[in-house]
Amino acid sequence: MLLRGLTWLVMFQLLGTAISVLLVPMLPGPIVGLVLLFVFLFCRGRVGEPLDEAARSLLRYLPLLLVPPAVGVMAYTHEILQQFWPLVGALVLSLLLSLVLSAWLMQFLIRRQARRGGDT
Repeated sequence: MLLRGLTWLVMFQLLGTAISVLLVPMLPGPIVGLVLLFVFLFCRGRVGEPLDEAARSLLRYLPLLLVPPAVGVMAYTHEILQQFWPLVGALVLSLLLSLVLSAWLMQFLIRRQARRGGDT
């Protein structure tokens, strides 16, 4: 069961990489694969047992993925402090942009849901 779920995950990553290389080279292949997996699961309406088991198995190792960034922050503290204000500016700007975009998207989805609810 686990192998089947991992095969699905790898298949979507490879499909995303192929699409990225052939059609959209500016987007990373794994991100394209992740979007394809999301669309597939959204259309299907549920997550199958093999994919669920594979995801749960991989989530156990998620903290290991956080160790390299933490080590990088500790190793490059001096460089980060030298560029502190540009980093703060970029973080604040991206936060504000994402908040505005999220609010706009939420309003759009609420209006669309209200239209659909009124039609039925």
